[in-house]
Amino acid sequence: MIAWNYPVAVLLSYHYLEPDLNHFSFAEAPLATYLILGLLLPSLFVIIAGSIRYSGIVRTEVAQRLSLFIPLLAAFFIFNEHPSVTKLVGVAVGLVAIACSIKWQKRTEHTLGSKNAWRYPLMVFFGMGIIDILFKHIAQYQAVSYKTSIFLVFVLCVLVSFLYIGFLAISKREKFSLSGTLWGLALGLFNFGNILFYMKAHQALPNNPSIVFSGMNIGVIVVGAIVGLFLFKEKLSTLNKVGLLLAVISVVIIGTL
Repeated sequence: MIAWNYPVAVLLSYHYLEPDLNHFSFAEAPLATYLILGLLLPSLFVIIAGSIRYSGIVRTEVAQRLSLFIPLLAAFFIFNEHPSVTKLVGVAVGLVAIACSIKWQKRTEHTLGSKNAWRYPLMVFFGMGIIDILFKHIAQYQAVSYKTSIFLVFVLCVLVSFLYIGFLAISKREKFSLSGTLWGLALGLFNFGNILFYMKAHQALPNNPSIVFSGMNIGVIVVGAIVGLFLFKEKLSTLNKVGLLLAVISVVIIGTL
């Protein structure tokens, strides 16, 4: 699934974004950023799967949402955003909402892993945060358009992911999976859309990256809860409902600045 989602993302980015490859210059491009993203994006999929397997969904979700701290710190200390008191209040409310919205539960025997299982959520935490910062960097990069950058990053992801499944096929003799390929093609649609609009948001709000960082993470929780509630019939605790309300309040506070 991970491998086959990226060819779809490459085709979509080439067709819809029309990257300007004729005027692309290796000397002007942020090649280091491309390479890191090309390695991190497919690798993080694998790490998240390992985190869910050995540490459980709850701890993995906590790590993903708390990674918001890393790009927010970068927005204030690297991208020179000057936070207002109101914005800091909105961010603080959002972080409380994240903590309240997570479905806390005891770890079961199905999520028990090795004694080093804690490393997976830690890698998810730093990986998600670093990816957010790197996408912000290429969205603001002037020498190469973000459309070309997205295309090239996806191409690198294709190379990395297929090298990985090639290694698995040789070392573990894994067979081709038609269902995995089909689900991967569907995943590619959402992956492309996610990254495309994420970068568009950074371009639309170049001086307020914290709004993008916070809105994305808090928005994921709100939408996820709604889908879980109505589609999967999940039950929300009183604490979860408080968290959703705080998430909406946080988005309103941050988005109206």
